[in-house]
Amino acid sequence: MRSILLAALGALTLSTAPAAAQVAAQTALVPHVGGRVAPAPDGGLAFGWPGVYFEGRFSGPSVTVAVDTGSEHLAVSIDGQVRAELRKPGLARLTFDHLAPGEHVVRLDKLTESQTGAARFIGFFVGPEGKPLAPTARPRRIEFIGDSYTVAYGVRSTHRDCTQDEVHDLTDTSQSFAPILAGRLDADYRIIAFSGRGVVRNYSGLAPGEPLPALYPRLIPGQAEPHVDPTESWKPDLIVVGLGTNDFSTPLKAGEAWPDEADLRADYRDAYVAFVAALARRDPQARFLLLAGDTFADDVAQVAGRLNGATANLATPVRVTGMERTACHSHPSAADERMMADLLEKAIRGLK
Repeated sequence: MRSILLAALGALTLSTAPAAAQVAAQTALVPHVGGRVAPAPDGGLAFGWPGVYFEGRFSGPSVTVAVDTGSEHLAVSIDGQVRAELRKPGLARLTFDHLAPGEHVVRLDKLTESQTGAARFIGFFVGPEGKPLAPTARPRRIEFIGDSYTVAYGVRSTHRDCTQDEVHDLTDTSQSFAPILAGRLDADYRIIAFSGRGVVRNYSGLAPGEPLPALYPRLIPGQAEPHVDPTESWKPDLIVVGLGTNDFSTPLKAGEAWPDEADLRADYRDAYVAFVAALARRDPQARFLLLAGDTFADDVAQVAGRLNGATANLATPVRVTGMERTACHSHPSAADERMMADLLEKAIRGLK
């Protein structure tokens, strides 16, 4: 992965700077990447899954952030303080100077969910007075697999009725339970989540045959290729799965694959067990937490029981109930996201 990052970033240095003299005076930082990325055709790193982030360490008075935002909203922070939100499409090159002496961390976070297309990370750069420092990985790794609850769909909204533009603009994955929990545990994380998708059935029966497990191998969610390299170095200690709301939140329609709800629930349980078992074979070091809403808690409990019958203590169900759901289209509020982080943190601390 490190060689891929260096090749992808090094290939575009000359093409992204406004002037050759400026390029010569700047040095690229080797970023620490959280989430899935792919080498972009025109250089840099393409990214599309929610919650992808890039971090760079350096010493010196200034740093430049270069990115092609696509249709995403991105946040730039330095030393944990948000310094800018990029909301306009296209190339952006921002320089932050007059920084205090000493070491600094610059970070770029993807806030929005766009299910097609991708943004492009170009790089972090320091001038001649700066010094690149090696990125620091955190001691733990958590993977989050889910749907709109994991994405923090429309979480910035103060009302439930939202247009599609408002959903896009008011989604903020940095407020999801996933980065909240990872921050508490000092963990790196990646989020593989897609609004409206389930284990076997998507919201209202849309996109049949393409539930989240079918999209899971993709590096960019809206692109069938490329797929994840099975030998990649990412090895999570914990995998949190939150899938099931979309399988059961709308009634079955004529022509769908299941004759009745009982058949749908049986298929859900079987497919969920198979999905987690495949992940466990790939990552035998990982433990699993399975989020369960009110409408499918019994199913998740059965899934966990079957998994634990094959591998002791592999999966722990985590019941989520009592949410206010005041964000867009009755999705979890920021308070609900923090509550889910609380429940998961408690469950993690109780693992044997």
